[in-house]
Amino acid sequence: MDHSTRTKLALVSRRAREDASFQFTSLAHLLNVEFLRECYRSLGKEKACGMDGRSWHDYGEQLDEHLVDLVERLKAKRYKPLPAKRVYIPKNDTEFRPLGLPSIEDKIVQKGIARILEAIYEADFCDCSYGFRPQRSCHQALKAVNDTIMFQPVSYVIEADIKGFFDHVSHDWMMKFLQVRIRDSRLLLLIRRFLKAGYMESGQWIRSEQGTPQGGNLSPMLANLFLHYVLDLWFEKRIKPRVNGACYLVRYADDFICMVRYRRNAQELEGKLRERFAQFGLTLHPEKTRTMSFGRFERENARRQGRKAHTFDFLGFTHYGGLSRRGRFLLGRKTSGKKFRQACKEMNAWLKQVRSALPLREIWRTLAAKRRGHYQYYGVSGNSRMIGKFGYVTLRAVYKWLNRRSQCKSFTWQQLNAYLAHYPLPRPHLVHRWYPPSPSRETG
Repeated sequence: MDHSTRTKLALVSRRAREDASFQFTSLAHLLNVEFLRECYRSLGKEKACGMDGRSWHDYGEQLDEHLVDLVERLKAKRYKPLPAKRVYIPKNDTEFRPLGLPSIEDKIVQKGIARILEAIYEADFCDCSYGFRPQRSCHQALKAVNDTIMFQPVSYVIEADIKGFFDHVSHDWMMKFLQVRIRDSRLLLLIRRFLKAGYMESGQWIRSEQGTPQGGNLSPMLANLFLHYVLDLWFEKRIKPRVNGACYLVRYADDFICMVRYRRNAQELEGKLRERFAQFGLTLHPEKTRTMSFGRFERENARRQGRKAHTFDFLGFTHYGGLSRRGRFLLGRKTSGKKFRQACKEMNAWLKQVRSALPLREIWRTLAAKRRGHYQYYGVSGNSRMIGKFGYVTLRAVYKWLNRRSQCKSFTWQQLNAYLAHYPLPRPHLVHRWYPPSPSRETG
């Protein structure tokens, strides 16, 4: 990014922090050639193409000419985003998640707009929000849940699920929320055009009347902005001051949970959440949203009442009440059964596909990367057993499919272990440790 644009974004960010009511009237001019060149360079080079069929490399062959033309069209308000190319990726064994693939030019402009909005709204976003923000991550959200339940008087948890959030975001409400801080008509027009661009499916253009398509660079920022006004700010300003006792919210993108102390407050809050989302055209899933007792007394209460102790899922982990080695309450977490089965199934399918198509050295390199990525995400305190199980299942699948490369077996277990001694795979290990190591306290 050129020095002048970086300076201007820093000034925008400082003004947003200093004056929470300030409205920005001149922002679109920041989308200049140098800024958009930096946005282009930050994009993934091997990402799938959109409707224009142009890759990152194709666009870069005459980058300066393309960017000059793009900026001229932006200034003249002649720039109109192309419809996104819709594809589907597996969500689970029976469902698929729709993704929109924008054209390379739309990706560049979306990245630029997202950076401008980030400079403004990072000053406004609440501490309870962790998704798609600089210096924040899903593991910080998990740590916040851990610390809240461990060290605050929490007795009830509301596990919430917004039904089809990205497909049902209201465009009118989105524009109203943007206008709280932005009065630049050119930038607002550009964002509205992206919202209305629609998508192509089976050769047919589908106009978007609502929703922000997943897959674009702008969608995460707009989702955060929408939920900031619908949920975060409302929770901090209207709910917390009126609730007796502990009351906390942790949100990562459209996934969130609430943690409260008293049953009456928890039940009232669930009802208010449903009403709040309904005001903005959204629905909490009737089956996946529930209020449950949870906390340091849940195990004992469940035993006395003759039932199973409650658990809840958040960001791919099942959370449950556990005990430390001293018999004290400890929030436990493990890879959710659904995510574990999905990871094993994907690994098995990949090994089956490449067992004869790639040389062993290349298979090994990718296999190591896949295992490393799994441990990077799921290697958190309390989850040693499940990541160890994933490592074991992986090796069993490797042994199975490598021995089906031909009619003769490629490996015995002894030979495989000898190969591993020379070319080791990443071993299961905890990457995110939240409890200090101690001989008297459980660390994972």
